[in-house]
Amino acid sequence: MTTITHAPSTPKARNRWLKDATGQRDGVTGLLLLDTLAAIGFAAGIAGGVTAVTGQRAVLPWAVLMLGMGALRGVFATLALRRGAGRAGAVKRAQRLRAVAATLRRKPGTPIDSGLLASQAVDAVEALDGYVARFLPARRAAAIAPMLVLAATACASGVAAVILAATLLPFVAAMILAGGAAANESRRQFVALHRLSARFADRVRSLPVVLAFRAETRETEAIAAAAQELAERTMRVLRVAFLSSAALEFFAALSVALVAVYCGFALLGLLPFVVPETLTLAQAFFVLALAPEFYASMRRLAAAYHDKQAAETAADTLMPLAEPAPVPLVRVAAPLVLRNVAIQYPGSDAPAVSHLSLRIEAGETVALLGPSGSGKTSVLHLLLGLAPLSAGTVEAGGVPLVSLAGQASWVGQHPLLIAGTIRDNLTLAYPHADELAIQRAVAAAGLGPMLAAWPGGLDATLDARGSGLSGGERRRIALARALLCPAPFLLLDEPTAHLDAAAEAALIATIARAAKGRTTLIATHSPALAAIANRVVHLGHTACHSTG
Repeated sequence: MTTITHAPSTPKARNRWLKDATGQRDGVTGLLLLDTLAAIGFAAGIAGGVTAVTGQRAVLPWAVLMLGMGALRGVFATLALRRGAGRAGAVKRAQRLRAVAATLRRKPGTPIDSGLLASQAVDAVEALDGYVARFLPARRAAAIAPMLVLAATACASGVAAVILAATLLPFVAAMILAGGAAANESRRQFVALHRLSARFADRVRSLPVVLAFRAETRETEAIAAAAQELAERTMRVLRVAFLSSAALEFFAALSVALVAVYCGFALLGLLPFVVPETLTLAQAFFVLALAPEFYASMRRLAAAYHDKQAAETAADTLMPLAEPAPVPLVRVAAPLVLRNVAIQYPGSDAPAVSHLSLRIEAGETVALLGPSGSGKTSVLHLLLGLAPLSAGTVEAGGVPLVSLAGQASWVGQHPLLIAGTIRDNLTLAYPHADELAIQRAVAAAGLGPMLAAWPGGLDATLDARGSGLSGGERRRIALARALLCPAPFLLLDEPTAHLDAAAEAALIATIARAAKGRTTLIATHSPALAAIANRVVHLGHTACHSTG
């Protein structure tokens, strides 16, 4: 099972990372502030309309103002939601690309942890959505919008403005206390979510083994326990969220009630104390209509506060990802020269290959022979940048070689397919291939009979496991894919393994034709396949020798 760990980070470092990740402001805060100004205009329309009715004056201008401001509020709110969602989508795409790039450009020899990758690229990145779309604009607006409402209220009634301001201080204190509790619970909930996601991804990947050993009941119970833990932690987060919402609603209702009591008693002249103002009906209605707006921006912030905690927890997961430097595509050419090369994987006690020196001329076909574990596959992986160079040098055309990736057609020992059509799999490395080139590759790889038998032919759909295909058919698809890509290098890893004699002979003939004009390196156990090479290199555990 994948273990989810969070790198220790200080709040300052985490906030700096979140600021860099979310990028520039995009105007959502401005739209929310415009919504607040429209709310002030809406309250003025209500107050003016009520006084116009009681004073038998023209109501239409005030009604137009009220309806116009109400419509503008809808427009501003909609634009803010859309722009926030668009900005969040851009941030999530960038972070998903970063997570995947960090995995693909990991150190050679480091295995891919699919559970952790899924957790980072899906759960952690998705947690940034609410933070970018809702919390950041709400936080910035909450620092300004109440002051705008307070200033407008003070213009009508200074006492009402003092009442609103007095209820703000205990509310802020309650939010700080609730926020601290929410941070801890949210972090635990997010770790539980990561643990569940990673375990599920790992078990789906190893499903054949689980079924083979009849461990499905035990694994189902373990996943259910992880899901129950997540549910319990989620409920704790919700309890804290409800507590902060209750505090907000209490102080919001208290402020509106106090303003209403003050306005009512002031209009009736029944206040038990002297106030330095005389309140009119229009001022009273304006203040009453505007009082709920004083807490509107803070309601918005409180509703999005959990998004902040989730994003901070996600940042602990995403921050350790290495920033992958772009790998320049440098055109390389034969000969390939390996001098005293050693390959040792991280965590291994002994090198997979040591003291290997080899020179492959342009257009030459070289076969690597040797027992299992002699390092044939590791040599191919080294040329593709998938295995670590522990000692020695590798050159191509007299230039130090980093990787042949992108310049070599590759057929692995266990051909990998992608979920999609056979055509999608063939054009994976060369998406611009025309139909004639595809048909030539199909014919050269001997795929014609198989495609004729499959409903849909090239457009038949495959799953990622290639269900329904034999081992030979998977190898032919992989070989056709390699033939279709016009790369100068051809790397083949046990392309005829587990085939019967007739299928092997047919595939060897295809490989011999494909190798013409390319610099080819073949790792194989088959003497028949090695016979088509210009030179055979025998690998041992410590050295190699070649025969021509």
